Amino acid sequence: MVAAIIDLGTNTFNLLIVDISENYKILINEKIAVKMGEGGIQFKMIAENAFIRGVNAIITFKEICDKHKANKVFAFGTSAIRNANNGHDFVNEIKSLTGIEINIIDGEREAELIYKGVKLGTKLNDSSSLIMDIGGGSTEFIIANRNEILWKQSFEIGASRLLETFKLSNPILEGEIDSVNSYLEAELQPLITAALTYNFSELIGSSGSFDTLAEVIANKANRILDLKVTTDYTFNLKEYEEIYSFLIKSTYEQRLKTKGIIPIRAEMIVISTIMTNYIIDKFMINKMRLSTYSLKEGVLSELIYT
Repeated sequence: MVAAIIDLGTNTFNLLIVDISENYKILINEKIAVKMGEGGIQFKMIAENAFIRGVNAIITFKEICDKHKANKVFAFGTSAIRNANNGHDFVNEIKSLTGIEINIIDGEREAELIYKGVKLGTKLNDSSSLIMDIGGGSTEFIIANRNEILWKQSFEIGASRLLETFKLSNPILEGEIDSVNSYLEAELQPLITAALTYNFSELIGSSGSFDTLAEVIANKANRILDLKVTTDYTFNLKEYEEIYSFLIKSTYEQRLKTKGIIPIRAEMIVISTIMTNYIIDKFMINKMRLSTYSLKEGVLSELIYT
């Protein structure tokens, strides 16, 4: 069977086409920057231009699915769609134009799929790790080990949502960083409480901005890093700190010229890195890894093992 999995994220739509006849073989791994939250996320709406971009992206994905003779298409809508008053209008438009049915999932289900994706591509331990998936609309935190999820929650503090809220300077000001950190401290109280029960010192960043951080660090150190074949990467925290210092002092224009940062990440990477740094400092993280697998690979895991 050839299965297509579509993750309709707030910033990016992701397509994974996999032959799961014997174990699994990845045939296509594509993404399209759609910025579904642009101009509407604070008003719980998908703005007209974002709506059109999203529709066009799915039409493109449908053509790719047909080309590769995908037997089944599994599509999942997350924060931008589930919170938008016209989210179901978007789902209906996609169904009408392509026949693809989008399953709008809540944050708990999203976190569960992220865990399964991370587990498929990354060696988890008997001890607990904190998994962090920074999306455009929401950020999921999962405390887990290789056997089970111990705690999980989705927070409506994605990178796009925070950028709409804070309207940061270019480059960001020290006082703005303090404001973001204060906001995170208030919003993440459930995680802070959970950390008292479940001890962890390792952070696993799931795809997205963590991919970008890994590529920027590798490029700076003249190391070869192919994220198309790498599923698990361990950060050198000293190298990470150097990149963090660069990013918070950088302008948008400088980031666009930085090898490893694609245009859509040039907008999001500063706020994402501030969020990451807050977690590292708050929970005294001494090990940080990247999992290139996330939600769509979690769906793949369920197709393989259930």
